[in-house]
Amino acid sequence: MALAACANSPLGPPPPIAGHAAAACAPQAPACAPCVCEKPGDKPEVPAAKPAWIQAGWSDVPNWGSDRHEDAWRSFLASCGVLKRQAPWRTVCTEAESVNPSAARIFFERNLAPWRMTGSSSSMVTGYYEPLLSGSRSRRGNNQHAVYAAPPDLLTIDLGDVRPDLKGQRLRGRLEGNRVVPYFDRAAIESGKAAIAGREIVYVDDAVELFFLQIQGSGRVRLENGETVRLNYADQNGHPFRGIGRLLVERGELKLEQASMQGIKAWAKANPAKLTELLNNNPSYVFFREIKLDSDAGPPGALGVPLFAGRSIAVDPAFVPLGAPVWLATTYPNTTRQLERLVMAQDTGGAIRGPQRADFFWGFGDEAGREAGRMRQAGELWLLWPVGEQPTLGGPSR
Repeated sequence: MALAACANSPLGPPPPIAGHAAAACAPQAPACAPCVCEKPGDKPEVPAAKPAWIQAGWSDVPNWGSDRHEDAWRSFLASCGVLKRQAPWRTVCTEAESVNPSAARIFFERNLAPWRMTGSSSSMVTGYYEPLLSGSRSRRGNNQHAVYAAPPDLLTIDLGDVRPDLKGQRLRGRLEGNRVVPYFDRAAIESGKAAIAGREIVYVDDAVELFFLQIQGSGRVRLENGETVRLNYADQNGHPFRGIGRLLVERGELKLEQASMQGIKAWAKANPAKLTELLNNNPSYVFFREIKLDSDAGPPGALGVPLFAGRSIAVDPAFVPLGAPVWLATTYPNTTRQLERLVMAQDTGGAIRGPQRADFFWGFGDEAGREAGRMRQAGELWLLWPVGEQPTLGGPSR
């Protein structure tokens, strides 16, 4: 679901927090990539250690005792609905069903062990949320921008079916004769080259809000008749995500400190004639499905369970197993105030890549959007895994 990665904060690594080395030493470094401060030849090249989880102790987990662990209990039980099908979690999740939430911390410490990631120096925690848009079921008035369901000619190829070592990696494409070729990019889809006619779910009144809906991966649309529908991620065209905030800075349209989600939206309102060209610089395109709205629950994430505001994150499942409890140590947006709590890895995102990458789910509405749009912090993830079991890496991604 979460594609926010470098979109809400497209300008590279965040400032360090305590215990983290600074990453932003080279202005030319690409977004979301660590950089190297040494000059070539300063020291012999040493191959980077492969990221791996190593077991730690509870005293190693930063400020573990500072959280209200019971507040994460509902989110944990939701994860257990999926995890209990896996052998390492069967006993833990069965026991959890009869535990009083007030004993959550004791339960976690008795049944789980913390693991920390080695071989990875770069980290970033961004935020995402569930936005509210305005629209209608048909194209009329200001509602001119269609939200599309996945087209029938979009193919999803699981590479693990061909090579087991590529399990969880997927390609998107389409048939051209007897060849599989890349699917259409954003510009081609918007110009009508894809098989999208008749796939319209709703029409919304703002192109840039639709763009950010695709980044968030889910949202709600309030229709003219007062009905509200929920849209959820269905598929993606297979093209890589490219953040537009960095592009606006490079073009001199925005200053570095303005390149947040809010800053991009303000620029779009002031420059409507330039908007289509800007958006088409991001070739990635997300398709949706309409699902039943339960206003008391968050949208479903990649794990298939509802997301919990402040207790769910999106991760790279190649490194963090989906469903697992994770201790998140980061800071609140644009501050040094600590944000350290127990969360569940219940979602993924096209731009969430790497062992120490997380997208923090802030919830629904404008306030959640303000926090998500400003979040680009350094952070650290600690995996919690059943005692006596080895964490497994690798898993499905979108």
